[in-house]
Amino acid sequence: MLSEKSTATVRATLPAVGAAIADITELFYEKLFAAHPALLRDLFNRGNQSTGLQKQALAGSIAAFATQLVEHPGVRPDVMLGRIAHKHASLGVTREQYAVVHRHLFEAITEVLGEAVTPEVAEAWDEVYWLMANALSAIEERLYAERQVLAGDVWREWTVAARTEETADCTTFHLTPADGAPAPGFRPGQYVSVQVELPDGARQIRQYSLSSAPGSPVRTITVKRVHGPAAGGGPDGEVSHHLHARVHAGDTLRVSAPYGDLVLRDHASPVLLASAGIGCTPMLSMLDHLAEVGHTAPVTVLHADRSPADHALRSDHRALTHKLSDATARFWYEAGAEAGDSTGLLDLTAVPVAPGTRAYLCGPLPFMRSVRAQLLAKGVPAADIHYEVFGPDLWLASA
Repeated sequence: MLSEKSTATVRATLPAVGAAIADITELFYEKLFAAHPALLRDLFNRGNQSTGLQKQALAGSIAAFATQLVEHPGVRPDVMLGRIAHKHASLGVTREQYAVVHRHLFEAITEVLGEAVTPEVAEAWDEVYWLMANALSAIEERLYAERQVLAGDVWREWTVAARTEETADCTTFHLTPADGAPAPGFRPGQYVSVQVELPDGARQIRQYSLSSAPGSPVRTITVKRVHGPAAGGGPDGEVSHHLHARVHAGDTLRVSAPYGDLVLRDHASPVLLASAGIGCTPMLSMLDHLAEVGHTAPVTVLHADRSPADHALRSDHRALTHKLSDATARFWYEAGAEAGDSTGLLDLTAVPVAPGTRAYLCGPLPFMRSVRAQLLAKGVPAADIHYEVFGPDLWLASA
């Protein structure tokens, strides 16, 4: 909890800091990578840095956390902290790295805001930072302990047993532990980080959802090849292109322990799984698990894509749905919809939603905002709507 003195100072300065937070984070990353170039090469996503997405996410999380402290001092934003902590754990972030971030972040704050950063202001925002950093560190250390790994030591070698071309731009990699030991368990919906060495020597990391059920001895990830916008604004995905072009059966990959907070929370309730594009992958893991445990409550499976040909794992999506005793699947396509499918964007108007439904969403932010609004209009409580963002979480930054 923020001290009374700091609460008053943060409340008074939050508008000024919020207005300058984009400039602060821009300068922070410049300073951080100038002092520690290995962090950009081997930890941070260079694509997200070049587009500014990571900077927006950092700005949004800091502003949201500070706002929470002053407006709801008795309630810690555990959902936001948990989502960040799971991502950090999958990257092997440790408590010591927060001190490095602190130094360069506060240098940036002082430089951008100048004389407005009085000792009192600096002390108040320092308190905000360490409340957030210490809370994240505590959650991350608990996550490491749950996986029975040392803090930050999350990596293990896995062998590519096979690869399957799902669509023109999506490939599934079937993985087994290279050391022959049992695969660690995970919760349906979680993801792993994959680290690859690129031609320039950088060891870049990306997260991919596990699409198989937790009980399977073979882990599967389906990787969509990321293309930069045709009109500019972002590069092609370095890691996805590397995996598609260079990684084949028999090769090894460096893969993290599984993490992620978009997981099935109640196996007895009705479930709604809504996805778009490659966001179907965590939903397939959930479906596979629900079929394995004999889930009997209603399950509603919804998916939107550009076309049936672009819908990765389409046949698995239907087959797993049919394994359940009370489940329906509906697909929407922008073009090429086949008999039984719908054309256009996902629309819940004619979709019945059972009372007590827990909803899980994964896809682009505009898609998830639209589905969430439709679910709220149908009476689904906000607390029962859960989501996963592939990439930096900009929900907080722009919600």
